[in-house]
Amino acid sequence: MLGQPKESRVLRLLGERDSAQAWEIRDFLRRSGVAFDWVELVSDDDCRRELGLPNLRNVRLPVVELPQGTRLFSPTVQEVASQLGFVTKPRLREYHLSIYGAGPAGLSAAVYAASEGLSTVLVERSAVGGQAGTTSMIENYLGFPDGINGAELAERARQQAVKFGVELLMMQEGVKSEFHDNRIWTDLADGSKMIARANICATGVEWRRLNLANEDRLLGRGLYYGAGASEAPLCGGEDVVVVGGGNSAGQAVMHLAAHATTVTMLVRDKALAASMSEYLSSRILTQPNVHVRYEASVTGLDGEKALERIQITSRSTGESEWVATPRLFVAIGGVPNTEWASQTPIMRDSGGYLIAGPDLLTNGKAPTCWKLSRLPYYLETSVPGSFAAGDVRHRSIKRVATAAGEGAMAVAFVHRYLEETA
Repeated sequence: MLGQPKESRVLRLLGERDSAQAWEIRDFLRRSGVAFDWVELVSDDDCRRELGLPNLRNVRLPVVELPQGTRLFSPTVQEVASQLGFVTKPRLREYHLSIYGAGPAGLSAAVYAASEGLSTVLVERSAVGGQAGTTSMIENYLGFPDGINGAELAERARQQAVKFGVELLMMQEGVKSEFHDNRIWTDLADGSKMIARANICATGVEWRRLNLANEDRLLGRGLYYGAGASEAPLCGGEDVVVVGGGNSAGQAVMHLAAHATTVTMLVRDKALAASMSEYLSSRILTQPNVHVRYEASVTGLDGEKALERIQITSRSTGESEWVATPRLFVAIGGVPNTEWASQTPIMRDSGGYLIAGPDLLTNGKAPTCWKLSRLPYYLETSVPGSFAAGDVRHRSIKRVATAAGEGAMAVAFVHRYLEETA
């Protein structure tokens, strides 16, 4: 019968191949650990078979079909998350600790804080995992000799945090924070308010953009940031390109190589980044369907409805050429999401990273905005009781294990701060 949902035990996402909206939902579902089937709709026959509706032109795509049969037509990620029960408001008027960012640092902090009896709220504006959650495989994390998918690691940590009583607010973010009365007072984007005695900023970094014409228009339509874990299975028979020379780009290359016909890796320097793990660079250089181009940059993007070709420019000769590809994955490092700090006393470096602990000191003295007799604790920002952990911190080591360690360490200093302000 027309309009009746097709039976399914898992969520289904139906849409067109080059739909940016479908990609955004697909990426969110995968990073959130939600099992789903992706169904590409090409023709009216597909529409009739999969949706029981007469033709594509009258359907608002993409369509999310929940396991119980409810259909969402052209939904936002926020609407999908709400239907899945991910979107909630703060339950308590005040918390011991608020944590912003559910990447490895934030999740680790949440687990340790809640397990030690602190009322803890974890705020994440997207999916859990941060940049690590977009990584196809993490192979040098302690305790996983065969490696672990970034989204899976994040989901395990989320479950562990929830088990200890952490309140997780997804698809939420703070729009304004004030520090007074030994509290952080935060206005959330949905209009709700939250108070905490201490806080940890673990918002990590966002992918650095190419800053090219057509970038926004082609995002999700052949242009992607990160490892493209949700897109790799769709790359069969394609010649794809990855730009970047670090570990994130390397993992993307190897993951995509298992699906695509060929993978071209564009590296701006004369060699793979010194920060890339040796085991990973060795695999890349011996993978038969991977080609590495050194001293190369992407300088142009072109395509009508979706990405069709990119311009590659040699950094040594200046010569350029257009190369056909349906997909470009960009992993050229990140920039911190700390613009919110500009309206607070929290100090940042020239790159926007939060300065904390010993890095705040000049000739052994704290900055003038620091009013306490003691010096800032390690990981404590220029606002007492406000800590920074993980990639968002000035001079941090960009590794999952380090971020997780800093999250746990920050909680130890939170306890000290709470004791002195009790």
